[in-house]
Amino acid sequence: MTQQAEPAVTTPPAPGPGKESDGRTQQRPLALRLLARPEVGVFLGAVAVLIFFLITAPAVRDGSSMANILYQSSTIGIMALPVALLMIGGEFDLSAGVAVITSALTASMTAYQLSMNVWVGVIVALIVSLAIGLFNGWLLVKTGLPSFLVTLGTFLILQGVNLAVTKLITGNVATDDISDMDGFDQAKALFASSFDVGGVNVKITVVWWLVFAALATWVLLRTKYGNWIFAVGGNKESSRAVGVPVTFTKISLFMLVGFGAWFVGMHQLFSFNTVQSGEGVGQELIYIAAAVIGGCLLTGGAGSAIGPVFGAFMFGMVQQGIVYAGWNPDWFKAFLGVMLLGAVLINLWVQRTATRR
Repeated sequence: MTQQAEPAVTTPPAPGPGKESDGRTQQRPLALRLLARPEVGVFLGAVAVLIFFLITAPAVRDGSSMANILYQSSTIGIMALPVALLMIGGEFDLSAGVAVITSALTASMTAYQLSMNVWVGVIVALIVSLAIGLFNGWLLVKTGLPSFLVTLGTFLILQGVNLAVTKLITGNVATDDISDMDGFDQAKALFASSFDVGGVNVKITVVWWLVFAALATWVLLRTKYGNWIFAVGGNKESSRAVGVPVTFTKISLFMLVGFGAWFVGMHQLFSFNTVQSGEGVGQELIYIAAAVIGGCLLTGGAGSAIGPVFGAFMFGMVQQGIVYAGWNPDWFKAFLGVMLLGAVLINLWVQRTATRR
């Protein structure tokens, strides 16, 4: 008789502790997981843009040039942060650009026309800016209209009011010089001063930009309010069902944009001592684009505070780099479009990578 050998039975080794997986992500490379984070992609993009202009525009290598680039980035970045939080919460604010000018005009005319300490104008401007954000948020949650329509209406209202009221009160399209009024020097020190670092003059807005970015990151990642922001941006109805205060979160996010508009408006006022009432139009698109380039999804529910920091830096780098390179500044808009389209495509890839099984 011939004996038939039985097939050998092998027992797969038991997985070690902490190695269990459902099979969906165990083989994903570390590099892919890192690139799936939007802030990593925009960081690499910012580095690439920096290297490009360091090569093509030697003037960028100078410390004063880099300080100027950081300054331009900070004036965009301070507003891009609350705009990004609002986008993570699933909404837009098209009135952010003209709201900056509204804030500066309010502070200037309150102080000058009423002959009061400039700090009174600063406080009144803060109240007005928060009220604009409150109005936008309240109208949104009460009517259910898209934030695009609500804030487009506010944009048009503020644009007209800025011009009409300034002409009515001052007889001109700009406010009067307030540099010799009480409290101006103290307010300038807070909002528009500068300091030396190794012989390079750095604007205080760069410091405020980084402080606000750190604070926004802490809020998003370490607080209950941060969880609410992601929740209402992901699914408003599901969030309300589990007890998230959707109304409060939405309104407060619009008021945060109002606070950012106030701060940037005060910087502009105390930097130039006067305000042109027709400015600010189009800046809202810059803020939104910086947030999108920074990894905030247009659909809401995803993003970070660090990403828009690098997004704003890319804007400042391109805007000033073109000048230092001696190119036609009209190319800035073309670079802006390329960066925005590239960011949208990268965000789409990130979203698909994160949900891939």
